[in-house]
Amino acid sequence: MQKLPIGIQSFQNIRDNDYLYVDKTPYIAQLLNGRVYFLSRPRRFGKSLFLSTLAAYFRGQKELFKGLYLEKAEEELARQEKREPWQVYPVLYLDLNTENYRDEKDLENILNTHLTTWETLYGRNDVAQTLSSRFKGVIERAYQKEKKQIVVLVDEYDKPLYESLENEELNTVYRGILKGFYSVIKSLDDCIRFAFLTGITKFSKVSVFSGLNNLEDISLRSNYAAICGITEQELKTNFAPYIEALGKELGQSQEETLAVLRRQYDGYLFAASGENVYNPFSLLNALKAKVIEAYWFATGT
Repeated sequence: MQKLPIGIQSFQNIRDNDYLYVDKTPYIAQLLNGRVYFLSRPRRFGKSLFLSTLAAYFRGQKELFKGLYLEKAEEELARQEKREPWQVYPVLYLDLNTENYRDEKDLENILNTHLTTWETLYGRNDVAQTLSSRFKGVIERAYQKEKKQIVVLVDEYDKPLYESLENEELNTVYRGILKGFYSVIKSLDDCIRFAFLTGITKFSKVSVFSGLNNLEDISLRSNYAAICGITEQELKTNFAPYIEALGKELGQSQEETLAVLRRQYDGYLFAASGENVYNPFSLLNALKAKVIEAYWFATGT
C-alpha cells in the first residue's frame, strides 16, 4: 500500500517519494490544444496539485511521468505536431496562497516577492515601477533570453478578493491591482505558450479578467468535470487495499464500504452531463484513519 498524499500539493514530491497518485495527466493532453484557461473548484480539491503537474510537464521533467498516461501520449503528440517531445519552457508560477491579505501591502508584497525572483533570472528594467509593468517586462525578457514562449501558472488567483470581502475599500483596491496584473497575459499573447489560472470563486471573474478576453473557462465543461476530485472508477482502481482495510474496521463487505464512502463523500458534480466526483481530502483522510468523519467541512471557517 502506497502512502496517501494528504495535504501534499507538489507533484514532484508525490512521484519522488512513492505516494499514491491518481493519474490526471490525460487532461494535460486535452489542454494542450488551447492556450489560456481558468478553472474554479472548491478548496482542497486538488487544484494546486494539478497546477504543479502542469509545471512539471512544461519544465520537461519526463522522469516524473513514468508509467502515467502522458509518458506515451507526449511522444505521440510530438510526432503529430512535428516537434521534439518534452520541450522545456520558462515557467512563471504565481502562488497567492501564502498571505492573509489584511491590507494593501500584503498583495503588493507577495507580487513583489515573485517578481523579484523572476527578475533575478531574467533581469529588470528600472524604468518599470508598477507591478503590472514589471510583470510585462519579465515575460518579454524571458521570451527574448530563452527564445521560447512563456508558461504562466496562477494558483488561487482570487484569494486576495475573498479574504477582503468584508472590507469593501480594500477589495476594490485588490481588484484594480489584479485586473492590471492579469491583463498582461492578454497583451503579451505572442510571448505566451500557455496560461492556467485557478481559484475558488467566479464572482469576480468578469471585473478582474475583463482585459483577459482570450480566457477559456473550463470550470463547468463536461470533458473536464473530473479534472479534480476522484471518480468512483478511480476509487475502485487505485484504492482497493484501503477500501478493504476500512471495510474490516467497519465490519462491512467491500460493496457496503463503497456505499458508505459514496454516501458520505460523493456527489460533487461540475457539469450537468459530466462525471461526479468524490471529495479527495475527505476520502484520503477517511481511508487513512479508517474512520468516517466530515474532514473537509471541519477545515472550513
